[in-house]
Amino acid sequence: MLSHIFIFALTFATLVSAHGKVTVVTGNAGGNGTALGIRGGVVPNTGSNSKTEVDTTVFTKTNILTDGLGKTTGSGKNSIAMLIQAMHLSGTTLPQITSGGNLTGTFHVVTADGAGPIQAVLDPTATGRFATGIPLTVVEQIPGVKGNFVTTQQQKGGKRRSSLWERAVEGMGFGKLLGKRGAANVNQSFGFAFAVPANTTCTGTVASMTGVCLVKIANANRAGPFGGVVPVQIAGGGGGCGEFGS
Repeated sequence: MLSHIFIFALTFATLVSAHGKVTVVTGNAGGNGTALGIRGGVVPNTGSNSKTEVDTTVFTKTNILTDGLGKTTGSGKNSIAMLIQAMHLSGTTLPQITSGGNLTGTFHVVTADGAGPIQAVLDPTATGRFATGIPLTVVEQIPGVKGNFVTTQQQKGGKRRSSLWERAVEGMGFGKLLGKRGAANVNQSFGFAFAVPANTTCTGTVASMTGVCLVKIANANRAGPFGGVVPVQIAGGGGGCGEFGS
């Protein structure tokens, strides 16, 4: 029986995965940013999955405390050098967060299993060392259950029936191997906010910029997980703001 279900899953597997991405972030002391790999207006917010998902960051593990910057289908493996592209989209001042302040932003849910809840962790070295990073406290959460967008009826306790695909792929852990089925389009944006602990310091240096931290924001859906990595600075922390190469 198991082999028959596995063959069925292989037969109907697609390369299309669900996605949710970090499109805009702002510090409580000013500044704006986008996640590494985001392409801005080049990628539409609505449309088919193949057109809207290309700049969503996919991570390797659902544990938020995992090293690495993730990758996108459109640009490949993310790198800190992508900061220049992010700043071209959002301005020359990174999100500035005061001691104990908040990072707010917009999480765009592309398809149904790119939803919340989301988590965030800050890497003070700006190198992608999130395994030893600082977990941030959720202030405002986006909707979702276990990384899936649910209906109002489901949120109120209505029973959700799992499809044969979900039982075969998710239940047996084949999601990473096969790729998820094409999920329903949601294409909605939701606000989020995370609190940064007081006395946090950023020690990273990126080209001419100092005092940089990286914040990883992601859901925990096993089809991904999905989210993004955002460069930020602590306001008054002595970091130098400016374009790459300035």
